[in-house]
Amino acid sequence: MRIHFIAIGGSAMHNLALALHDYGHSVTGSDDEIYEPSRGRLFDSGLLPSEYGWYTDKIEPNIDAIILGMHARKNNPELLKAQELGLKIYSYPEFVADQSMEKVRVVIAGSHGKTTTTSIILHALSSKDIEYDYLVGAQLDGFDRMVKLSDANIIILEGDEYLSSPIDRRPKMMHYKPNIAVITGVAWDHINVFPTFENYVDQFRLFINDMTDSDQLFIYDKDEHLKIIIAERKHNCKVEGYNQINLTKENQYEVDENRYDIKLIGNHNMQNILAAEKVCLLLGLTSNEFYFSLQSFTGADKRLQVLKKGSDVSGNIYLDFAHAPSKVKATTDAVKEWYKDVPLIAVFELHTFSSLNAAFLPQYNGALDSANIAFVLFSEHALEMKKMPALDKAFVEECFDHPNIKVYTNSEDLRTNLDKYDFQEYNLLLMTSGTFDGMELDF
Repeated sequence: MRIHFIAIGGSAMHNLALALHDYGHSVTGSDDEIYEPSRGRLFDSGLLPSEYGWYTDKIEPNIDAIILGMHARKNNPELLKAQELGLKIYSYPEFVADQSMEKVRVVIAGSHGKTTTTSIILHALSSKDIEYDYLVGAQLDGFDRMVKLSDANIIILEGDEYLSSPIDRRPKMMHYKPNIAVITGVAWDHINVFPTFENYVDQFRLFINDMTDSDQLFIYDKDEHLKIIIAERKHNCKVEGYNQINLTKENQYEVDENRYDIKLIGNHNMQNILAAEKVCLLLGLTSNEFYFSLQSFTGADKRLQVLKKGSDVSGNIYLDFAHAPSKVKATTDAVKEWYKDVPLIAVFELHTFSSLNAAFLPQYNGALDSANIAFVLFSEHALEMKKMPALDKAFVEECFDHPNIKVYTNSEDLRTNLDKYDFQEYNLLLMTSGTFDGMELDF
């Protein structure tokens, strides 16, 4: 196929472009800006556009597929030309779904834990040399790409609830039509797209109602919103609840008198592990095979990623992608639960549209409660770039309602304050979906 990417530089977009190029398709693309690591990876594969910008002469009648990224706008010149020519235009989830309709489709959805759960499944399948395709939202150790499309008859898909493209307002997960699905839980996010909590919950209602009687759904059984949706669902898809695994005091899990070391921490990850196990059992693994593989799983990039290993209890520094309130709380709780007697410093950057929205900020009340000391950073420049109103630091502090919190608008001031601490006596948790405004993380 001849495939052209409009906004090729995005995280998922450039990974899909590389995967299709590797599989033998003819791939081209455009973008007005491309940052690392996308830029270097596209360059190495010969796919980096020769110049930045949008060029209608790249859109020719013999192109088989246009894949449109979220970075493009509705009035993008290349998009308008493709529409004029009547070319087939896909969002990237729509394209992946189109290529996967004959496969066994496993979709991991939910407001949190998607990437980790998906990653555990991929790791376990790889350990048994089971062939599969995949789409995951983070770079994983041992994987060159975040996406793979081949002749495999299984595909594992991280099912994001965000919009598919500027002209496709459906959640990405709605394209995938799962045979097997997991929903890890529902907690409001993306206020810029889903202005009310009910509107957000409706996306999962639509997802579940689209499943058929022969499909299998696993849900976190303590989520009250999911229970309501399941009770009201239109089709009788097979539903099974799950909770979490319980470790021994040596941080091991026992199966048939065999004990396996678990490297992940936190209750939310014990839930993710059990969800992944249930999927893997359906795909042919045994519990012993699953937990044996889990011993070598250390996590996905920026999902409680260890930046620095200290002693057994203190001096540990973690980096996490957490940005929504439920994710920030679960991640902070996880580190504190694991190192109960060691003071925890949590640093969180407000970076997404939702987190920088004054109407949404009260949702963070209590999210950092497990931390002994809390720091929050937001960039006034980021607010300007997103065309959002200014935020008052005192208001942000009030929203988090933490007894020992300080809010910064300058990463240099934040770093100066952090450098005053002896991290041999603390554990440090850094949470951001951005870059802390360029702050160095070499603690």
